[in-house]
Amino acid sequence: MEPRISIITLGVKNLETSYNFYAALGFTSPQKPADGIIFFKTGGVCLALYPLDELADDVSPEFAAPCSGFSGVTLAHNTRSKEEVDEVLALAVSVGAKLEKPAKDAFWGGYSGYFSDPDGHLWEVAYGDCWDFNEDGSLVIQ
Repeated sequence: MEPRISIITLGVKNLETSYNFYAALGFTSPQKPADGIIFFKTGGVCLALYPLDELADDVSPEFAAPCSGFSGVTLAHNTRSKEEVDEVLALAVSVGAKLEKPAKDAFWGGYSGYFSDPDGHLWEVAYGDCWDFNEDGSLVIQ
């Protein structure tokens, strides 16, 4: 197998609300909520939004009533500066995110904070002075 993550799909309660939230953050998509699924192109990985009940049912009928609460998964948006962390968190909150943890210096030497989207999916916004980025904005992993 060639190690790769091509798409991250978030199960959402209201496709239009989630579409509008991510579009307000600057994500772009040729699709509209009426298409039943939304694909946003990002640097390296595609972010998809799909109705939560349909996604759960697609996995297995056992998941048709997904549990709520922390799933043990977070998404990350890495920035080029500490100031950009604060800017991204402020933008997210201004378009409907809940600030879960204000940005502060992190134990690992960086600077980070968390917000949750309208469906409770957690995003870490983080800066590390040792990180480099490719031209497409993806993080250089060495």
